[in-house]
Amino acid sequence: KKRTLCGSARSCGTNDRVGASAAASFATRKQETKADASIEMADAPKKRTFKRFTYRGVEIEKLLDMGTDELVELFPARARRRFQRGLKRKSLALIKKLRIAKKQAPHGERPDAVRTHLRNMIIVPEMIGSVVGVYNGKTFNQVEIKPEMIGHYLGEFSITYKPVGHGRPGIGASTSSRFIPLK
Repeated sequence: KKRTLCGSARSCGTNDRVGASAAASFATRKQETKADASIEMADAPKKRTFKRFTYRGVEIEKLLDMGTDELVELFPARARRRFQRGLKRKSLALIKKLRIAKKQAPHGERPDAVRTHLRNMIIVPEMIGSVVGVYNGKTFNQVEIKPEMIGHYLGEFSITYKPVGHGRPGIGASTSSRFIPLK
């Protein structure tokens, strides 16, 4: 007996004309159904789903509704300690100014920037959407508060130094630099 590629003594159906034509017709039907499905998908507008922001498993709406005590429990240890010891007068004044700026802004627009030197102020959910001018020692850098910033300090978003742009070594940088001709 002659063995085929599949290893059996009888025909696998791949060499049969009937089997080959059946496989071909099945493949074309499969391609047609894929084409029909892709046309249907093209007709329907794709809905974009956005990932809802959560802070430690709690959504923003719930964070805004929470009391201070419940909110503080979600913060890391350093922030919890700070809130348990009480917010100082300057911190409360900043929050009050941010509330006023939000109320005065037209609906759908950014509120006016509130300038502050309080780099150590912890960002709370109530501040989301506000614009704060954070002092860096020289100027006020405008920072728009976003949900991802909750629990961080304002100072983290206003850099206090100008990052070094490394160039060529100047005079006195090393003993090899004395051979650089001055122009």
